[in-house]
Amino acid sequence: MALACGSALAQAALPKYPVFVLNSLDASVSVVDPTTWSEVKRLPTGKEPHHLYMTPDEKSVIVANAFADSLTFIDPKTAEIQRTVRGIMDPYHLRFSPDMKWLVTAGNRLHHVDIYRWDGKDLQLAKRIPTGKTPSHIWIDAASATAYSSMQDSDELVAIDLATQTLKWRIKTGPMPADIYGTRDGRTVLVGLTGSDSVEVFDVSGPQPRSVRQIRTGNGAHAFRAAGDGRHVFLSNRVANTISKIDLQTLQVVDEYSAPGGPDCMEVLAGGRYLLTTSRWARRLTIIDTETRKIVRQVNVGKSPHGVWTLDHAAR
Repeated sequence: MALACGSALAQAALPKYPVFVLNSLDASVSVVDPTTWSEVKRLPTGKEPHHLYMTPDEKSVIVANAFADSLTFIDPKTAEIQRTVRGIMDPYHLRFSPDMKWLVTAGNRLHHVDIYRWDGKDLQLAKRIPTGKTPSHIWIDAASATAYSSMQDSDELVAIDLATQTLKWRIKTGPMPADIYGTRDGRTVLVGLTGSDSVEVFDVSGPQPRSVRQIRTGNGAHAFRAAGDGRHVFLSNRVANTISKIDLQTLQVVDEYSAPGGPDCMEVLAGGRYLLTTSRWARRLTIIDTETRKIVRQVNVGKSPHGVWTLDHAAR
């Protein structure tokens, strides 16, 4: 579906490689051609693919299939399925540590966080940690020392020491915490409160965390994506149908974009101008020009689109 402003996107420097959109209720991945902005094929995955992450060698993008207990490895350049790894229990969300030694997954329905050793090819379970009700999203600090996980149904944030694979602390949050974003200095963690209209900010610089403020964004505050400029982060408000731009230095909202259909996960194209978001309830991928603040394109995909990713992305 092309909109009136589509020509602006067509004239821009387009991604070279495909855009991947996870269709959570179709057990598939939509492969979108960024030269035509149309779906060119669908790849079968396991049941309920929600999130995806790139391997440290940048040769595979991993799709986590929560209800299939599996990971699907896809070539990020050719969009060909490389392999399926089974026996990964309930991988709802996943993230590699920056030092590339660990893969951490959140078991959303099984109430645990798993820590896997990664040798560049294979995964070995190091520890399964019972956490709390419905672990949702993972963040790992720049030092690869601490993994944070939100507890969606017990309204908590927990911290895990990666070296010892033990819980360091837990703290109550606002309602239904979802995605997590940490500042580069490791002192501050932001948590989207999907059951509210705000982001909760925690000071994690000391031995115990402290909730220090809330940033009002919009109803259903949910997922983060770095803007690519080292200073700002985007936050999708799934109920308000907006995306907020937050200044990480001032911890204030500095801009807002309309994003109909329940915006969820996001991607930012290289160069930082174009923001992609899955429209969860509308079966579309929506592309926003952050300079004009307008939607320039929508692409029809599958049921309940969730994760989105391309190799041609702005800095994380």
